[in-house]
Amino acid sequence: MISVAYAAAEHAGEAEAFYMDPHFWVYVSFVVVVGFLFKPVFAAATKALDNRAAAIKSRIDEAQKLQEEASAALATYQRKLQDAMRDARDIAIAANVEAKALAAQAAKDLEASLARRERQALDRIAQAEAQAYREVTAIAVEIAIEAARSVLEKNLTGEQAGRLVDEAIKDLAVKLH
Repeated sequence: MISVAYAAAEHAGEAEAFYMDPHFWVYVSFVVVVGFLFKPVFAAATKALDNRAAAIKSRIDEAQKLQEEASAALATYQRKLQDAMRDARDIAIAANVEAKALAAQAAKDLEASLARRERQALDRIAQAEAQAYREVTAIAVEIAIEAARSVLEKNLTGEQAGRLVDEAIKDLAVKLH
């Protein structure tokens, strides 16, 4: 623009020095004002950018810290999960062993119960046999007594009967003691 002002002055017929032109002094004052304002504006802009960079760095540091905490928590939970899986496996093994022991004990108890019932059945059979033997013996004795009585009644005389009664009375004292 200075050259335009200079050229215009030449056309007017007078050659004026560039420093005499008011546009020149406006440009100079603009540059001086911008120069004075540049340092505080640059400092403020730099400070704002530094603050923003510090805030971003703080957020990045916080994110890294959170990531490390999350990684630590994940590792802790994975260990706890492995421990829980190991405990569950141990519990399952123990339950399996206990179930086998209970099954074996139940088999032993069943076998003992069956043996006890077999003994009871054999005892009942023996009692029934003894009872049947006593009943058969009692019936046989009654039949024998009846047969003996009928034979004696037919074949026995009065004197023989008296003698048999006397002998039975003598034997009675020995049999009762």
